[in-house]
Amino acid sequence: MIRFSISLLSASIVLIGSACAQPAPEPEPDAAAESEMTAGDIAAAPRAVPESMSEVKLSFAPIVERAAPAVVNIFTRRVVEQRSPFAGDPFFERFFGSGRPRSREQTSLGSGVIVNPDGVIVTNNHVIQDMTEITVVLSDRREYNAEVVLTDPQTDLAVLRIEAGEALPYLTFANSDALQVGDIVLAIGNPFGVGQTVTNGIVSALARTAASVSDYQLFIQTDAAINPGNSGGALVDTEGRLVGVNTAIYSRSGGSNGIGFAVPSRLVQQVLKTAIDGGVLVRPWLGASTSTVTSDLARALELDRPAGALIDDVWPGGPADKAGLKAGDVIIEIDDKPVFDEQTLQYRVGVKTDAEEAKIAYLRGGKIRNATVAVALPPDEPARDPRDLEGQHPLNGVTIDNLSPRYSEELGLDPLSRGVVVSELSRRTFAAQRGLRPGHIILAVNGRGVETTRELEREINRPVGSWEIEVDTGGRVVTWRVGR
Repeated sequence: MIRFSISLLSASIVLIGSACAQPAPEPEPDAAAESEMTAGDIAAAPRAVPESMSEVKLSFAPIVERAAPAVVNIFTRRVVEQRSPFAGDPFFERFFGSGRPRSREQTSLGSGVIVNPDGVIVTNNHVIQDMTEITVVLSDRREYNAEVVLTDPQTDLAVLRIEAGEALPYLTFANSDALQVGDIVLAIGNPFGVGQTVTNGIVSALARTAASVSDYQLFIQTDAAINPGNSGGALVDTEGRLVGVNTAIYSRSGGSNGIGFAVPSRLVQQVLKTAIDGGVLVRPWLGASTSTVTSDLARALELDRPAGALIDDVWPGGPADKAGLKAGDVIIEIDDKPVFDEQTLQYRVGVKTDAEEAKIAYLRGGKIRNATVAVALPPDEPARDPRDLEGQHPLNGVTIDNLSPRYSEELGLDPLSRGVVVSELSRRTFAAQRGLRPGHIILAVNGRGVETTRELEREINRPVGSWEIEVDTGGRVVTWRVGR
């Protein structure tokens, strides 16, 4: 049995409570002696009731006073046209008519954080997604129309900009990697639309990957009350610096159960930098597909616990390949931080910059080895070549595109996926009725593998009496057999 240790982030919490009886007075230490007190001395100090009004009035108010003006309310709106369910059906239209489309207004609310004095705001993507009107309301009730600078569904983050004509209050960033479990944090936002609200709590856990609201799942968990409307608001430390953007809650009732999640500030900074620079958001990759080490895998690999990310495959010439990593290696640490699962590895690599080095510890052959990997942007080869398929064949009406590691990352697919991806199709097509969906990958037609849209278009238009189409539907490969 191979044994390895993974250091966990921990925090020592000093509890201060009231005593039943006041302790006997002791000589007060002078200032010099007090400044030399160690953490152990402080922990061993006797607990006592407050002895002055200044101690009784200890408050988070100064932090809120600095941070709250930089947290905004976001109101969004769009008009949705509802068509008659009989529209487009000749049989029903004959009797009921197509009917005029009716308009319905759809609104939502959330929060945002000003992170630049020029009016740059970070919020959640789901707060503004598909909305046509976005209004930002500052803490002093001034209102501005906002423009969308960048959206990133993979992290559930969006960057907005408003023109206020003056420098606005904003929050600076803290290093979310320096957080420890037990640190005090404040959540500021607009829950239920009642107005700006502040709640406090502690960091309950780090590196949480159970909240499936984004592809880069490494959240800060807190017990500070977060409710609907808090999405996009600020999670700040005791210095009023932004450590995360509140994004989700775990709740069956819709209210706070003391389990909230925030996107770490390091990931927010990466998205923000891309938005300000005006670039396209492309995250570095390792050049390998991985899977989480489960209990079954741990037993098969003779590990004493299920932890780490197993390398399933390596892209030839990619960063992992150049560093000597191979399929079957188990990555257990990156930059001296533990890798609990596949999502942890994806996050640690994703927040780096192009060509930045990462120190990786991995298991191979029962031994812990080390490697330095220069992460890189995933290649966009083969180049994208979207095509609308037309003709007397089963894929008529389907839009396809070439699948590259970069495009796979955008779609949330295995970065080493090969084949031709379905990007769009109508529900009325024959292929859709057979179960084909956007994101499915077409691997072969009549036994011939296809890796480009040109190859697929050629094969599907061959004059044959029947077709055999091999499709990856997301981890499961199915074969369609269709005759003329």
